[in-house]
Amino acid sequence: MLQAHRSTYSYRAHGDEQAELKTRIKEIAETRVRYGYRRIHVLLRREGWHVNAKRIYRLYNEMGLQLRNKTPKRRVKAKLREDRVDVTRSNETWAMDFVHDQLVTGRKIRVLTIVDTFSRFSPATDPRFSYRGEDVVQTLEHVCAQTGYPKSIRVDQGSEFVSRDLDLWAYQKGVTLDFSRPGKPTDNAFIESFNGKFRAECLNTHWFMSLDDARTKMEDWRRDYNEVRPHSAIGNKPPISLMNGSGLEKSP
Repeated sequence: MLQAHRSTYSYRAHGDEQAELKTRIKEIAETRVRYGYRRIHVLLRREGWHVNAKRIYRLYNEMGLQLRNKTPKRRVKAKLREDRVDVTRSNETWAMDFVHDQLVTGRKIRVLTIVDTFSRFSPATDPRFSYRGEDVVQTLEHVCAQTGYPKSIRVDQGSEFVSRDLDLWAYQKGVTLDFSRPGKPTDNAFIESFNGKFRAECLNTHWFMSLDDARTKMEDWRRDYNEVRPHSAIGNKPPISLMNGSGLEKSP
């Protein structure tokens, strides 16, 4: 009577099934963090899901569950997937990276920069001629003794950050190392933004006569950045005003 094709009689909407499938994929990915979409597909088939691998691959990518290509071995305190949420207080998440410059003599220096992603407070800008994993740990221990330990630190996959020394330190202190994906600097956008200001306002405006001279000038800039410089992202307040929810106070 309706002149409709017989196949339409048994049609069922697939919206709910799609949501359930995505939920199940995420559950598997969270409990089996080294499983890619192929293994997840095998587990789903075992559970009775009648889906092909291409569909799992599409949903897997949509939810940002791709495994990072270079995850350090033995890493215990590392995030392996993109599951970040907005920070709500200081010392919840830091970001860390290196900046390169040189002295008047032409000798190159490396500067470890750290910034709190909530308050934009910078705990350290530490220049050295060379940096190893153990040097990063030494700087972090010095800083954390004054400001406290963060819950996580966002870093790239440079050799100093994937070192056994930093891995052990993070495990012992309960700090999660949140690694950026290869070729994705936007994964650590806070430190990229900070380093841009650091270079424009400090590195490009000073000659550094010696390593001690560089430390002094960088520390002066860091204090001004933390205590005086207005930051538009936090209502034109200085970063120190947001540290630990308190008012203005002296930086370490």
